[in-house]
Amino acid sequence: MGTLEFKTICVFCGCNLGKKKSYQYATIDLDKELITGVTIGELKPVADMHQRKTEMTRNSDAFIAMSGGYDTFEELFEVINWAQLDIHNKPVGLLNVDGYYNSLPSFIDQAIDKGFIKPNARPIIVSASNAIKLIEKLEAPRHKRVKT
Repeated sequence: MGTLEFKTICVFCGCNLGKKKSYQYATIDLDKELITGVTIGELKPVADMHQRKTEMTRNSDAFIAMSGGYDTFEELFEVINWAQLDIHNKPVGLLNVDGYYNSLPSFIDQAIDKGFIKPNARPIIVSASNAIKLIEKLEAPRHKRVKT
């Protein structure tokens, strides 16, 4: 794929394997796209979950949510909300393996239609079914959102 635009990408994922092998294969494919052969990272003790998420956001250039449960959803929605509040302007992607996240964009569209989310917040997240396409979308120039 070439050199990534991002130096660090925060990946949210479940701690369980899921029922489909495709979730596991997607993890391997994403790993192949992201790992450069250089050991990176730092162990940084934090006081609580809020500080952990703050540090992850501060030290990441982009975010990817893989298949997961409540913890993954909570982390995903926090970075979406922080983008909406202009706390960061980093891309957020859904690795939509086997349609796992299909209902989320339609749910967000419904919230927009009902007036709970402003339409200019819709482009905060991008989605793709595989790692290569998702990273391409995350690296693509994004449309400027109108300030609320």
